[in-house]
Amino acid sequence: MVLLQIAVGSFMLVAAASAYEVGTGIYDATGPSVEIPLMGYGVEKQKGEGIHFRLRARAFIVSENSKHLHGRRARGPSAIGRVAFVSIDGGMGSDIVVDRAVTKIAAQLGSGIYTHQNLCVSGTHTHSGPGGFLQYVLVQTTTLGFVNETVEAMAGGIAEAVIMAHKRLKPGRVLLGQGDIADSNINRSPTSYLRNPSDERAAYASEGDTDKSMLLLRFEGDDGSKLGTLNWFAVHGTSMNNTNKLVSGDNRGYASYLFEKAMNGPNSTAGMGPFVAAFASTNLGDVSPNIAGPRCLDTGLPCDSKTSTCNGRNEKCVAFGPGRNGDNFESTEIIGRRQYDRAQEIFDTANTVLQGSISSRHSFLRMRDRTVSFSNNQSVKLCGAALGYAFAAGTTDGPGQFDFTQGQNSTNPFWKLVSGVLSTPTEYEKACQAPKPILLNMQDQSIPYHWEPPVLPIQIFRIGQLFILAPPAEFTTMSGRRLRNAVRQIVEKSGIAEGEDVFVTIAGLSNSYSHYVTTFEEYQAQRYEAGSTLFGPHTLDAYIQEFSRLAHDMMAGRPSTTDAPPPDRSDDQITFLPPVVFDLTPLARKFGDVVEDAKGPYVAGQHAAVVKFQSANPRNNLHTQGTYLTVDRKAGNSWVTVATDGDWETKFRWEKDGVDVKLNAKSYATVEWDIPSSTPSGTYRICHFGDAKHISGDVKPFKGCSSAFDVVKEDIHI
Repeated sequence: MVLLQIAVGSFMLVAAASAYEVGTGIYDATGPSVEIPLMGYGVEKQKGEGIHFRLRARAFIVSENSKHLHGRRARGPSAIGRVAFVSIDGGMGSDIVVDRAVTKIAAQLGSGIYTHQNLCVSGTHTHSGPGGFLQYVLVQTTTLGFVNETVEAMAGGIAEAVIMAHKRLKPGRVLLGQGDIADSNINRSPTSYLRNPSDERAAYASEGDTDKSMLLLRFEGDDGSKLGTLNWFAVHGTSMNNTNKLVSGDNRGYASYLFEKAMNGPNSTAGMGPFVAAFASTNLGDVSPNIAGPRCLDTGLPCDSKTSTCNGRNEKCVAFGPGRNGDNFESTEIIGRRQYDRAQEIFDTANTVLQGSISSRHSFLRMRDRTVSFSNNQSVKLCGAALGYAFAAGTTDGPGQFDFTQGQNSTNPFWKLVSGVLSTPTEYEKACQAPKPILLNMQDQSIPYHWEPPVLPIQIFRIGQLFILAPPAEFTTMSGRRLRNAVRQIVEKSGIAEGEDVFVTIAGLSNSYSHYVTTFEEYQAQRYEAGSTLFGPHTLDAYIQEFSRLAHDMMAGRPSTTDAPPPDRSDDQITFLPPVVFDLTPLARKFGDVVEDAKGPYVAGQHAAVVKFQSANPRNNLHTQGTYLTVDRKAGNSWVTVATDGDWETKFRWEKDGVDVKLNAKSYATVEWDIPSSTPSGTYRICHFGDAKHISGDVKPFKGCSSAFDVVKEDIHI
């Protein structure tokens, strides 16, 4: 009888345990903030000159609770359903970054726990992060080639975030909520969207030509602790335009910052608290945050809607955000805050508990010549990778620098000659990509290495009723809707749930990068997104086919087939980024000396404190999980840090001295503190932390601080 009571009691304890274990982690992934062209707009002159706020990798792990397996014995780490999703403040996923992250994770946790199968890395698509982290030629042409400093910072940040989340795993649950966000996105290619069938567009009349809904997850422990939140909302990371030269997480990064500050406390250090909030990317391909729309810089009038030009030229057609007078920072703040405000509301009311199995499927796909079969027994083959003229035209978020226009379906003799130097497309290739006029034919280009990824990853995560689709591309609004619907139908037919009980989202720009994916109808318009759809007009059909295959495999419980993974070409990479040779100071001055001091007192909310320091190249030490600056408040006989370079209100700017900056080893750092209106009156100082490389090659740290200055809460007629 006693033995029976013990057995019954043990069973009740197991049954009462949460079905899931959940964990969250966050780590610095900023990388080199200076001298590296920023990734996104493809403007080589847009080189980093400092930090607005740091970039983070945010990890979320959901695992089946081994105590809830009712006696089933795990046969190793892969026997337990477990997925790790990482949202990183970066342009996009990268196969070489993911490879290195998996290796770093295995070195600390053991192999087989987190692999390409169950680790997803999705870029937030900020256009203000350092480039050089993809191992393919085309995306390196404007980033000085391959930049190992960026790769290591991103891979290290991802790995450390996952390791942190794994070590924090605890019994808990995941709740889901949804809600619409108004006045935060517009379609930047509305004429292309209108080419989709009218009955299909009518099905989305409530949202229109962009997805307005945010899908949000709330992670909490059985003990009531709030661990984090992860959401998906369609908007580009282009509130900061191509004139910006400071590293920034853009609107998503700011939304994450606001949520983490709210949950960890206003006095918490940015990026260091236990609560983690990620605003991940989804099908944002044709979606802009610049809701004031495109205007001609010279006339102020609307651009031509079809070609996004002003008097036939694209350079002066630029879209602006809601910020006044084109203020990038204000636009980023507004769009970011709108996402945060709505996310907080959804977080507070989320009540759908995710329950059921956890699983993942992953395949590598060789895209060229892949057969796509249709329901009418017809089939086509995908084209080799090629970019069209509209790709070079850029978008209204960031116009191109050459004589191209969106919607361009014909060539001109000059660019025909230039593109032919790379590779002249055959008649078959022209017909396959039609009506795209091929500017860059890259399918056979492997000198010095591949120009585009020859193999691409796709992935599905299942967490109960939620299915996360992870493509390595930017899907347009309607492309994403078609992909979601295709997978939803498969899941519903499997009998898992009915109708609205199934949730499907897209985690865009995941694990690698292959530009854009449009619908077949949008492809005919050949605006930027279509010109950047690499594998021809049936690219979307191929993705739907292959994701459907993974979904069928997942629901049937069988493994998925895969092509061979892309090779790691680390040893072949070329870089044109010179190393830091050494740093110097002028005579009678040392590193960290104040060159221009604060000029307080200042009024909170009305003034900015600015201090200039003698500095050294920030690439000498990335200060990962640290800072290049602090704002300190005097408390008795000590100083308490109130802001770092991870905070919104600070800016860290770096510049070389002199005219011939390429040869000059002297440099300066300027720290700006936009004093928030909530700042208490008191005495403050600004400090700068750096590392100087001496002629001997030794790197030594230094610190400099401004004079103390006062901040007051009211105007004292300074």
